[in-house]
Amino acid sequence: MRSSGITDTGSKRSSNQDCIYFSDKPVGPMPNLYIVADGMGGHRAGDKASRMAIDITVDFVKRSTIENPIAILKRAMIYANNEIYKAANMDPDLSGMGTTMVAAVVQDGKLYVANVGDSRLYVIGDDIKQITMDHSLVEELIRNGELERKKGRNHPEKNIITRAMGSKDEVVPDFFEIDINPEEKFILCSDGLSNMVEDDEIRDIVVERYNLDDTAQALVDRANYYGGSDNISVVIISE
Repeated sequence: MRSSGITDTGSKRSSNQDCIYFSDKPVGPMPNLYIVADGMGGHRAGDKASRMAIDITVDFVKRSTIENPIAILKRAMIYANNEIYKAANMDPDLSGMGTTMVAAVVQDGKLYVANVGDSRLYVIGDDIKQITMDHSLVEELIRNGELERKKGRNHPEKNIITRAMGSKDEVVPDFFEIDINPEEKFILCSDGLSNMVEDDEIRDIVVERYNLDDTAQALVDRANYYGGSDNISVVIISE
């Protein structure tokens, strides 16, 4: 596997509460590992939550003896959630902090994905497909038939997250396992990208470029071109 990643403050925010991690080399028993986390809860708290989520998850994976990717990610994310929750309760300055997380592993022709919140994973080939499902108020309204998807992008409560790591003492990640095509690419991103750039335009940017560093930068640049109203993080993966 080969990958590239970038995180950017965006055009409107004064600090970056996103955090990313990407490794094409083995991490513990896993052959690779890719993560995007988007913190919430104020400047210091959001930054702390996303960094803790990734650091604790990566460290847990490194020390794990489990071989199944989903089992590893599940235990790692539950453990990270507990640690973030405890830290938030011990320090008033960190009260209410939390973070989204989307994590992925490529192994034996399959892509294993875990997510909490509204950071996403896309598979991009002839078309673009969102694999993860947002844990957000808007997504719940759409699934319940109370809101049209095309109107969700500009909904006033777009940023309300219904599930996050660290905000409660328990977390329930979603997990996905899909067969992959060697010609496909995979994008992990925070909502700073997906809220600013339409899915079809994300696909066009990805398929028009070969160099992954250039592709990641182009995605961030496009989100900033459209206003860059939030922090923007992208990890792109290819075989």
